[in-house]
Amino acid sequence: MRVSVIGGSSIDDETAEVAREVGRLLGERGHTLVCGGLGGVMASACEGAREAERSEASLGASGERKRPASREADRREASDGASGRTDRREGRHASRAVETIGILPTTRRADANEWVTTPIATGLGNARNPLVVLNGDAVIAIDGAAGTLSELGHALDYHRPVAGLDTHGVDLEGFRAVESPRAAVDYVESAVNHR
Repeated sequence: MRVSVIGGSSIDDETAEVAREVGRLLGERGHTLVCGGLGGVMASACEGAREAERSEASLGASGERKRPASREADRREASDGASGRTDRREGRHASRAVETIGILPTTRRADANEWVTTPIATGLGNARNPLVVLNGDAVIAIDGAAGTLSELGHALDYHRPVAGLDTHGVDLEGFRAVESPRAAVDYVESAVNHR
């Protein structure tokens, strides 16, 4: 399932941690994360998703969690995995990276945050907001301002279920305010599975 994560581009540490946890849960459950590809909630959610890359593969020999790889390291790992290469240190196949798609408002893919694995340059500015929600089966909104509100409107207009965490409250069918990252992910999974 693809889940669009939307939210503020300027956030505090607490909101960043909430977004990282949402991303981590999505990654652990095998979902693709779609976002606007820049900073704030977008970067934190992507970072969390990348941290969840197959927990076995993300643990070093000492059992400590390793920092997620860069896009270039992912490309090398993906090509190694396609050839069936086995990680000699641990005797198992290298895992497939969690996919994070950034639908950028700019014309340059290089503008994407470092955790985006698939940057898509649009050159559309905020007019790209409908593309962010249309490319997800469901939406999780975290914090945010006017841009997030516009994405919420598009998500509900396109009948995407939306879980809201500390974001704009709307009393519309398809929107559910939730209290935790786990509740947000549980809600969107359930809503998509029961459509």
